[in-house]
Amino acid sequence: MYTIVLVIHLVLAAVLIGVVLLQHGKGADAGAAFGSGASSTVFGARGSASFLGRLTGFLGVGFFVTSLTLAIMAGTFGEGDSVVDRVETAPATSPATAPATSREPDSATAGGGNASSAPAPAPAPE
Repeated sequence: MYTIVLVIHLVLAAVLIGVVLLQHGKGADAGAAFGSGASSTVFGARGSASFLGRLTGFLGVGFFVTSLTLAIMAGTFGEGDSVVDRVETAPATSPATAPATSREPDSATAGGGNASSAPAPAPAPE
């Protein structure tokens, strides 16, 4: 159910963005003097303002409803606790319990492959 509402929410968001981008701005009336006013007759005598305005309103309400639905579903079906609570209850690993690793070179590789040679001296501190 959550996935279905999420898909509807994403489709509404994409269509809402498209409808808002199709609408004329407040300064679009100045462009009508140069011949761009004839394109608004497709939506009727009143132009596209009322159609796209109402469509934007309906899509906005649908987006709002799906947003609230997703928020309620995430709170209801989720763990119910915050991320901070989960971090505080997680077991902490201390460096003392970490396994010890040997940093010494193998005796076979130190000193050119001679197993009886002594390890190389440590470099002097600077």
